[in-house]
Formats: sequence, C-alpha cells, structure tokens
Amino acid sequence: QVHLVESGGGFVQAGGSLRLSCAASGRTCSLYTMGWFRQAPGKERDFVARIGGSGRMTDYADSVKGRFTISRDNAKNTVYLQMNSLKPEDTAVYYCAADVHTYSRSREAYDYWGQGTQVTVSS
Repeated sequence: QVHLVESGGGFVQAGGSLRLSCAASGRTCSLYTMGWFRQAPGKERDFVARIGGSGRMTDYADSVKGRFTISRDNAKNTVYLQMNSLKPEDTAVYYCAADVHTYSRSREAYDYWGQGTQVTVSS
C-alpha cells in the first residue's frame, strides 16, 4: 500500500509560480512512475506530467510544456511539480499518483492517488 499526500497548492496571480509536493509513504516508490493530474470543475481528470522511477524520463502535457517541471527526490520519497508562468486555465485540483507497473499517461494505469491540492490562478 502507498499513501500519497500533496501539498503546496494555493492562490496565485497569473504569471506567478507555485511548487507542489507529493510525499509518499508505505512501499518504496523509487521504482514507480509518478504522475501529476489535474481536474477543473465539471471536467475530467487530465494528465499533466509524469516521471520515471530514476527521474531520467519525464513527459508533459502540451498545455504545460515549457512552464511546468516535474522532479523527484527518491531519498525523501517525494515528487515535485514546479509550476511557472501560471495561467487562469491552470486552475484545478492537482493530484499526485503512482503507477506501479507501467510508464503511462492514462489515469487508469495509476494505482494510488493522493487527496489533491487546490491551485487557483487569478487573472
């Protein structure tokens, strides 16, 4: 069992930055793909970014490429999402997730989820 806890969300003006953290406990997650997803009101939960177990492989949704950076510190069992140049359309609840078996963009592939953290970007 893996327990994920996100933090770092908040309210920020357009153009600002936030860094989200996802702390994992339970099984060692250093071999797992970790992903960030987001869900805006009335919309589906969408892929944002993923990172492979070693941290060498990363992938981003087109909407955040060049603005967001995913990273991980396996010694701390923590994954980060640095979000720069934030836009109002980035407003959503952001979820951290662990994919035990694959390296996928699909939310169905992820086995464990955090409770989410709200990010609100004002114009």
